[in-house]
Amino acid sequence: MEKKCCLHKTKHRSEEEYKSLINRLSRIEGQIRGLRRMVEEDAYCIDILTQAAAAGAALNSFNKELLARHIKTCVSEDIINGKYETVDELILALQKLMR
Repeated sequence: MEKKCCLHKTKHRSEEEYKSLINRLSRIEGQIRGLRRMVEEDAYCIDILTQAAAAGAALNSFNKELLARHIKTCVSEDIINGKYETVDELILALQKLMR
């Protein structure tokens, strides 16, 4: 029996989109490193929780930006081309984001 290779989807992003996403992720990385430092330095629990909430909000913001761009490009293009399975993929992604 022939073994089938998994298809790996990719997305070409404009330079502007790439920089925007990478900048957001860099800020989130910094927030996470700051949280670790706060724990290592025995910071007060409420202060850590406040910073953790800010990091969570930043990650949610990243997800919203990426999701909007995905819908405007990948999903709409696939629907125009009759690839409706992309809608099912989007629904699954939304369900994961809403857990």
